[in-house]
Amino acid sequence: MINSRPTLSARETLDTLLGYLGFVFEIEEQERDGRLVLQIITHESEALIGPRGQTLDDLQFLVNRMIQCGDPKALRVVVDVDHHRAMRDDALIAKMHQLAEAVKSTGHSLQTEPFNSYDRFIVHNAFKEDPDLMTVSPKDAAKVKRITIKLRRNSA
Repeated sequence: MINSRPTLSARETLDTLLGYLGFVFEIEEQERDGRLVLQIITHESEALIGPRGQTLDDLQFLVNRMIQCGDPKALRVVVDVDHHRAMRDDALIAKMHQLAEAVKSTGHSLQTEPFNSYDRFIVHNAFKEDPDLMTVSPKDAAKVKRITIKLRRNSA
């Protein structure tokens, strides 16, 4: 039997999900670093962000899984609440640049604390064009992994 229901867009999926959960909100679509960002504007941001951003991470995971069930080739979207993720990403990148300066000045590689896949993507993306430094994560199936920041000339 073929599923004849129309596939919901990422925005419609998030809107429906939050509506069923009883939140009062608006959703703005934005583009950041070539990715679609669904920005939730609400007075209930703490409930959607959760402790250490875990609820927001789970919400983003759920929305992406739902849209990819309808279209396996659908691009992943970023879900943010009142710019929380954007500010957190900026702080993470600033912290990684401090570590990078230490690597450049000492010549010694450094490892970060363990990061989830989204945070690793942000860090790797921040250094992908850096001519002096590279970032490496282990190729295992762990959900959280450390990133090694090292000089490119020492990688050969």
